[in-house]
Amino acid sequence: MSRNVHARFLFLSLIVPLLVVAICVVAAVTAFFFYTAPIDQSNTAEQVFVVSKGESTTSIGKRLAQQGLIKSSTAFKIIVKLEGLGNKIQAGDFRLNPSLSTKQIAQSLTRGSIDVWVTLIEGWRREETAEALEKALGSSGPFSKQEFLSLTTSKEGYLFPETYLIPKDAAAPQVIEILTDTFNLQINSLGSQITSSGRSLEDTIIMASIVEREARGSPRPIVAGILWKRLDNGWPLQADATLQYAKGYNAKEKDWWAEPLAADKELNSPYNTYKHQGLPPAPICNPSLDSIKAAANPTSSDYWYYITDLDGNMHYAVTSEEHIVNVNRYLR
Repeated sequence: MSRNVHARFLFLSLIVPLLVVAICVVAAVTAFFFYTAPIDQSNTAEQVFVVSKGESTTSIGKRLAQQGLIKSSTAFKIIVKLEGLGNKIQAGDFRLNPSLSTKQIAQSLTRGSIDVWVTLIEGWRREETAEALEKALGSSGPFSKQEFLSLTTSKEGYLFPETYLIPKDAAAPQVIEILTDTFNLQINSLGSQITSSGRSLEDTIIMASIVEREARGSPRPIVAGILWKRLDNGWPLQADATLQYAKGYNAKEKDWWAEPLAADKELNSPYNTYKHQGLPPAPICNPSLDSIKAAANPTSSDYWYYITDLDGNMHYAVTSEEHIVNVNRYLR
């Protein structure tokens, strides 16, 4: 092999791999810019995109692509990694459109969403619900706690407890509609369970609200069965939770559900189920679906009494003598 031929061979052996690498780099960069460019710069029609709490970047990217907001979920993951946005993406609702690049969309998901997350706890009365909503939505915006309370005087029990995404600019009527619509959806999910129980929806929700506060994590169907049995046999319900509701807010303890005293059993209130037989006139809180199910499908037992000890454990009794033993053993 001549010296010139050898030199040309050596040159080609060096340059060809470099050219291949360069071509691959150019192709990769071109593809990256293509797949991160806007889908349609002329399309500014906004879409609402919801990021769930704890949702992974992979899931978000796939859904963005499925919704026609980005070209590639892989490119989205790369952008998030390169920009260090993994821990900055927020949960919530976002208004996005196909005229935004993948980078712009990723950055948009790190800014405040159009909605706020609000968790409404099962067993809360509407005043507690109103306080939580005002804290989340602010007192200077359209939402008014007083308006909410005024419009929900007959809706205790029907403001379904759940974690919601609520528009920041929602006023009280809109929020109430969201809560009551969710209640109706949950009731519909039960099918004929309530009607087949032989109880009215109103009575079922009242009982569910009592079970919610009385059971507090214990087997709710058993508690519901005891309370329905008392009611059907002409006994007073004797539920402490109804006394707590009648008493209302305890300013000293800063609690809507302060422990009732023995003297409270003499309260002149229709919610005093020690003094008055039958169900109270309305629910005492907003119950969970589990408590509604328990009220519609109670568990029959021989028990007539129950108490909750200081650790939250439930103890049952068939006779009043057994009940007194439980009281002395677990509450003193």
